[in-house]
Amino acid sequence: MKKRLLAALVLPMMLAACSTTGITTQTPHQVTGSELANGSWSLVKIDNQDLSQPAPTLELATDLAANGHAGCNRYFGQAEVKDGQFRIEKMGMTMMLCPDNEMKIEQTFSQSLSEWNKVSISGDTMTMTNTNHTLTFARDVAATAAE
Repeated sequence: MKKRLLAALVLPMMLAACSTTGITTQTPHQVTGSELANGSWSLVKIDNQDLSQPAPTLELATDLAANGHAGCNRYFGQAEVKDGQFRIEKMGMTMMLCPDNEMKIEQTFSQSLSEWNKVSISGDTMTMTNTNHTLTFARDVAATAAE
């Protein structure tokens, strides 16, 4: 009886030891335009600092037409993805004046998106990094589900 009980207790531990650890080793890949198309994202961090006010947004259509709210003003342009890098070419924007803090976020956001950024996606988080800033976005699940 004791041997059966011991076997019943040891067998699950042995099977668990043989299974994966839950850590996956995915090789990094270059993000493509098709991975970004039809995406809706909200900016949650600039240079690893959380944002406290309404977050700037980035919406990308099937053809990578980009638009959103930059913190104060609305913007639009055509996104490009090349060799795992992203930018919005010829960004246009409304020209309202807002409080200094919102304008500072908007300036950093729009300037960063206008430059080439290395882009990576992990789950529902997208990170864009260039020589000056790192922008961290969260996927807008509600907008994606509505489509």
